[in-house]
Amino acid sequence: MAGQIPQRFIDDLLGRVDVVEVVGERVQLKKAGRNYAGLCPFHQEKSPSFTVSADKQFYHCFGCGAHGNALRFLMEYDKLPFPEAVEQLAGRLGIEVPREGADDPRAQQREKKRKEGVNLLEVAASFYRERLKMQEGQSAQRYLQGRGLSPEVVSTYGIGYAPGGWEALKQHLSAKGIGESVQVEYGLLIHREDTGRTYDRFRDRVMFPIRDLRGRTIAFGGRVMGDEQPKYLNSPETPVFHKGRELYGLYEARQSSSKLEQLVIVEGYMDVVALAQYGIHNAVATLGTATTEDHLSRLFRVVSRVVFCFDGDRAGRQAASRALETALPLMIDGREARFLFLPEGDDPDTLVRREGSEAFQDRVTCAMPLSEFLFEQAAQGRDLNTVEGRERFASQVLEALSKVPEGMLKSLLFEALAKRSGLAQAQLHVLLEKRVSAAAARKAPADWEPVEAVAEVPMQEAPVSTGRAASGRPTVSARSQHSAQVLSTVARIVQLLLHEPTLVSALPDTLDWLPESDETPLCRELIALLRAGRYRSPQVVLAHFQGSHEGQMLATLAKRELLIPKATREAELEGLVEHLLDRQRKRSPQDEYDALLNLERSGQKLDKAQRQRLASLVMELAQRH
Repeated sequence: MAGQIPQRFIDDLLGRVDVVEVVGERVQLKKAGRNYAGLCPFHQEKSPSFTVSADKQFYHCFGCGAHGNALRFLMEYDKLPFPEAVEQLAGRLGIEVPREGADDPRAQQREKKRKEGVNLLEVAASFYRERLKMQEGQSAQRYLQGRGLSPEVVSTYGIGYAPGGWEALKQHLSAKGIGESVQVEYGLLIHREDTGRTYDRFRDRVMFPIRDLRGRTIAFGGRVMGDEQPKYLNSPETPVFHKGRELYGLYEARQSSSKLEQLVIVEGYMDVVALAQYGIHNAVATLGTATTEDHLSRLFRVVSRVVFCFDGDRAGRQAASRALETALPLMIDGREARFLFLPEGDDPDTLVRREGSEAFQDRVTCAMPLSEFLFEQAAQGRDLNTVEGRERFASQVLEALSKVPEGMLKSLLFEALAKRSGLAQAQLHVLLEKRVSAAAARKAPADWEPVEAVAEVPMQEAPVSTGRAASGRPTVSARSQHSAQVLSTVARIVQLLLHEPTLVSALPDTLDWLPESDETPLCRELIALLRAGRYRSPQVVLAHFQGSHEGQMLATLAKRELLIPKATREAELEGLVEHLLDRQRKRSPQDEYDALLNLERSGQKLDKAQRQRLASLVMELAQRH
């Protein structure tokens, strides 16, 4: 989208939204005097140190120091870039985000075209709604009444009717001066290449408008009222609609409650509206495609728990397996996925009509946790009373665990796997490291190579040992020698701390051992953050650096596997620190002074610690001379 967002608009926006409401949708808050309190979403804690002030419109964590307004919270918690966070806040109020200083004609043209497309689709949605009320829409009215839908639900979801003629919508839009080429581009008309003729894509169907998070119509789904095929017909991909990202009913679900706790993913439009008819307003549907990572990322920005709802037959179980695979890489701490399997032959529409709202809600409440479904899948067809059965069971679960982000969920799954398989956790960690290492070996090396990647630790200078140095401290392992050739020593330390935040406790109290390098400021900042926040999850650490150059470097490091067993990581870290200390002992003050000076001359701004060190070196060298 072209142009900058005016600061005056941002200030006005922050004055109109309530930070308590924004934070409260994602964090459980309790009233504490004039403020609200809860567990900090940015670090692991057992007692609340996170407060939100309604008066100051500000949040602050006394544990890790996280703080900011509603906009900053969305950026940190939902991992949104600044423009998207502004768009999301504006969407809550139903207002457009203005842009200024747009000097890119192509960007302006794209934005103009997008707005024209959305306006066109809104006109089409209005046309369908009006036709439902007319004589020609009586068959659709009877169909909707037969499905038990009230006028209120029909109105809430904007349901309409596409007439049976070949050119009803085409003529309506053309009369408004809208060209056929635009109607084709946005999926309303079909163009026949052989005849050059265009005609309405949707004919004699009940029409469901698909809306974005701001309530704007971006596509349609049409359902036949008889036995014709296809039963459902969706808009094609257009400049404003991508079925792998959008979900039917998400806008309406958010409108129904400002404090959604969970969302239920069902199969079709009628399932969503039928559940809404029975007072269940938190259902959404994918649009003729399997659930994607984009779908889940969008849902997890709104709620912390997603419930997949599937038929109980074989096809439903296969779909659930695919959903499990998609969900695993997204399961950072604080997120939850569950699996609900319906009786064979039922869908949410038929089941809620037969059992009622309360019974269906009970089924949702009792849905199978992701962990149970994972273990159930792995155990199928295997005799866990045999060594071979337990080995195959453990291997399949470990394959899944290799995709789960580091955090509490992964640790608990390891514990549960150890109990069910009879293997020790240490054994399982070794098996997982081997699996990850084998997978990493098949991948191409990462793109980011720090400045000192090869030169800083040459092969012959890297300390190689499987035991301890003369000082008694662990030294760098032979495997880490290879890693040191790829990353600088400081970058390798950053990588270790990112993957294993608790290792920060193994570092010396002071940071005198850190040399002056391009990665040093980031390393210092990361260490300070870990010591303040007691983090356990790399994802929460990454959220703190979201949108910055440092965040990009950390994200790249997070994708690189450590390739060493968990049990040896602390020894490697201590060995790397010892190596840096040894280099410092051999380094003269003049060398250190020259390095800092060269760093500054290269255009890099020295941080406070580096400036203080430079000043002390100037004094020390002056005294010597």
